[in-house]
Amino acid sequence: MIRIQNIYHMLAYAFHVLHEQGYAEVATEDFDNTAELLAAILSRGVNSQLKRGLGREYIPRTESLSTLRGSIDVTETVKTRAILRRQMVCDYDEFSIDTPMNRILKATMALLVRSDISKSRKKELRGLLACFAEVADIDLETVDWRMRYDRNNRTYRMLMNVCWLVVKGLLQTQEDGSTRLMDFLDEQRMSRLYEKFILEYYRREHPGLRAESAYIKWALDDGFDDMLPVMHSDIMLSKDDAVLIIDAKYYTHTMRQQFDKRTYHSRNLYQIFAYVKNKEEEFAEAPHRVSGMLLYAGTDEEIQPNGVYRMSGNQISVKTLDLNRPFDEIRAQLDGIVATHFAKEAACS
Repeated sequence: MIRIQNIYHMLAYAFHVLHEQGYAEVATEDFDNTAELLAAILSRGVNSQLKRGLGREYIPRTESLSTLRGSIDVTETVKTRAILRRQMVCDYDEFSIDTPMNRILKATMALLVRSDISKSRKKELRGLLACFAEVADIDLETVDWRMRYDRNNRTYRMLMNVCWLVVKGLLQTQEDGSTRLMDFLDEQRMSRLYEKFILEYYRREHPGLRAESAYIKWALDDGFDDMLPVMHSDIMLSKDDAVLIIDAKYYTHTMRQQFDKRTYHSRNLYQIFAYVKNKEEEFAEAPHRVSGMLLYAGTDEEIQPNGVYRMSGNQISVKTLDLNRPFDEIRAQLDGIVATHFAKEAACS
């Protein structure tokens, strides 16, 4: 299980914007369910975006007009007999708030209004929806979530990610037209958030370390790498000659059981071992210390992963991060990992 309040903290690190003043109240509120939390974040975010101004784009329009605008579509003018009405069919671009991202915001807020959230939160969202009167409706099941961001729409990045979580968690309509709360915390969605949270936590809280999601080169004798899979670490922490590669794992079940024996997932150990040994080859003869860690999110299982092993000269550890604890305890465990693997950096920070 994960405390709902900890989901906020995870989102706050994953999307730096939640550290801004406008979201401060969310951190102290209690929420009955995840939909309520995400509705609160979205409400604050849309309020903030409205103060900046909703994003606008040039939207192509084709319309019969009495006054010329843009270019005349002669074919359509003749076909529709618009000229008999003293009109011409014109093609023009309108600088409008009726953009795909604003349509997603509108539809997501409408979805939350029909969900299991408080009446006061629904009232907030209805008030915000009034500002989207000029924005068209959209079918959320058809949305392409692969979006490109630039300096003009970068403030929408967090909003779109929250919308994605809401849509994937609420898109199940009941007979009475309301929406049923599905399982927000499925492995796929939470795995992505879990990885990003840990990476961004170390970037923010331990600036003395280099924290990145880095690619690792295969240690090849002849350089021939055709058809080899890419090695892309979840989190790589480094300082001077010390490197810690962390693979963040979010599973419903963290251990395998065969008969009466419990073991770790073998593919995860093979993967982190391959990362560590190939990364070590990059140092050649230079002094170095490369370690690996599988960091599992805690589950309700009786036995949780926990162990430290020496494998071919490298330390490989398996740890559990209990996300159902107060966030200060989660912070202490993440900081403890740094203290253990980067003692000098920990003393200086």
